[in-house]
Amino acid sequence: MLIIPVKDGENIDRALKRFKRKFDRTGTMRQLRNRQAFTKPSVKKRAQIQKAQYIQNLRDQEDI
Repeated sequence: MLIIPVKDGENIDRALKRFKRKFDRTGTMRQLRNRQAFTKPSVKKRAQIQKAQYIQNLRDQEDI
């Protein structure tokens, strides 16, 4: 549960912005979206390998 203390005389938009930022940092929405559909371990591993290859390719291009 997120608690955002609102100071006296503070604009509600500013407090809402702090809430949204704190909510994004918790990663709750990402976690919820990941749990909506089951992903097989082999698919997760393949995606992780592809991401690593992509990053390595970018680093290799940077070195050239």
